[in-house]
Amino acid sequence: MRLKGAFTALVTPFKNGRIDEEAYRALIEWQITEGINGVVPCGTTGESATLSHKEHEAVIRICVEQVNGRVPVVAGGGSNNTTEAISLTRFAKDAGADAVLHITPYYNKPTQEGLYQHFKAIAENVDIPLVLYNVPGRTGVNMLPATVARLVRDVPTVCALKEATANLTQVSETIELCKGKLTLLSGDDFTILPTMAVGGVGVISVLSNILPKDTACLCRAMEEGDYEEARRLHFKMMPLTRLLFCETNPTPVKTALALMGKIGPEMRLPLVPMSEPNEKKLRQELERLNLI
Repeated sequence: MRLKGAFTALVTPFKNGRIDEEAYRALIEWQITEGINGVVPCGTTGESATLSHKEHEAVIRICVEQVNGRVPVVAGGGSNNTTEAISLTRFAKDAGADAVLHITPYYNKPTQEGLYQHFKAIAENVDIPLVLYNVPGRTGVNMLPATVARLVRDVPTVCALKEATANLTQVSETIELCKGKLTLLSGDDFTILPTMAVGGVGVISVLSNILPKDTACLCRAMEEGDYEEARRLHFKMMPLTRLLFCETNPTPVKTALALMGKIGPEMRLPLVPMSEPNEKKLRQELERLNLI
């Protein structure tokens, strides 16, 4: 499966401690109407770490139902427990997801061989396209280009990588070693343009929760070689992007969506509401962009 363009790492709206299904379906519908290229439920931005298994499954099921085949659904299924990751992957496949996003195991800090064996085991147990997710800032382990290339060579269902190191040297080396057999997506909204400049084909984005149309247009402009338009959109969105990461994701993006009237402001501990000074800056930027 080949993925390209802007994929939104969807937030999970809550209301009184439960999934707000109505708001979630409306958010997905708005994303598709605005021209997003795909959606990713149950990632970091979706607060997957605090979802029960039953809730995790519900979020994926609702997303697949609402999308109804109009854009690809890449469901989060990662875990630092390989057996659990296999189980979550099997559910995502049965629910109708098009691919499954797998973060590198966190906390237990596997070696490069451990990473290889983890993803290989998932692929051997469930036949569905796998999108690897490298984000050492959250997991404590960096999956190196040689390991990615080895997986691409040995595991046919490894189709893409969400690369969130923001290290363009590593991005470039990964693309070089994979010899055109891997789809690379930026996992960092700050680096959409430069990642695509060296051969990436899109992004799995936090920013596109707020600006789906502009994020998709930036990816399309890069694909079409309209670098002037791509730079315009890049710099237009940078102030908001900085604010979306001034506190731990997804606190700012859920706050922004709440200010826009898309969802309620609720999140789960250990995440807490945004500080008043930062929320004021975020509100001002949303006003500047005519979003509220």
